[in-house]
Amino acid sequence: MGKTDIMVNGLPGNVAKIMATSALKNERFNVIPFSLTGQEIEDDTINIGGISFELIKPDTRVDKIKEIQSQFASFIAIDYTHPTAVNSNAVFYTQNKIPFVMGTTGGDREKLEQVVKNASTPAVIAPNMAKQIVGFQAMMEYAANTFPDLFKGYTLEVVESHQQGKADTSGTAKAMVRYFNKLGPDFSVDDIQMVRDPKTQEKELKIPKQFLTGHGWHTYTLKAEDGSALFEFKHNINGRDIYVNGTFDAVMFLVQKLEEADNQKKLYTMIDVLNKV
Repeated sequence: MGKTDIMVNGLPGNVAKIMATSALKNERFNVIPFSLTGQEIEDDTINIGGISFELIKPDTRVDKIKEIQSQFASFIAIDYTHPTAVNSNAVFYTQNKIPFVMGTTGGDREKLEQVVKNASTPAVIAPNMAKQIVGFQAMMEYAANTFPDLFKGYTLEVVESHQQGKADTSGTAKAMVRYFNKLGPDFSVDDIQMVRDPKTQEKELKIPKQFLTGHGWHTYTLKAEDGSALFEFKHNINGRDIYVNGTFDAVMFLVQKLEEADNQKKLYTMIDVLNKV
């Protein structure tokens, strides 16, 4: 089996850099030297692992993608751009028949999913690419559906901490709130506590200093009304390696789906990747 061509979009962003760096070392992939970026990015290129990547801005990407596709007949895009670009990027991918893995959170998720469902190109979309966290979410979803109102009368507190540059509320935390609401507590995603201040993260949450620029710490606390019981769920991730592995598994999952000529389904999640559905 030959290498899979991939396009890592979002450079010079930190997560995209890590994805590109890791992919360059991965024997399964050939990383093409182009990356979609924001209009505000001043640089035209970025060097990663000795390779110069051309940064493609929105005002030139329509013409540029034709040039790229003339060089690389088929490739899979990995999207770690910006929440404001999620929906327009998805439209761009589907219009140009580029299968993609959407790791970027934010945007209008319903519109995002509908665009893929209406397209002829498959995609994996998930608010979190870490397989272990996705598995934990699946367990919580099972609990919510099987034991509704198990925590009725309890209050819920959700605290999520990410690096200062993360613009939106954690998509994972938002997804978890849906499950907890089924379990009983009445909680709005607007009440999720976002922590983005490095001093607070280091001194109060005790996040190791070396991971202040890349982490995802989540705590969900359920308290009985009379204070007699407390349940707490946590998933604290330092660094981004866990997301890299999950993203690459999602790419290989899409490779498999593209090889299935009779496959009609287009929208997949990380649960599908875990189940290899």
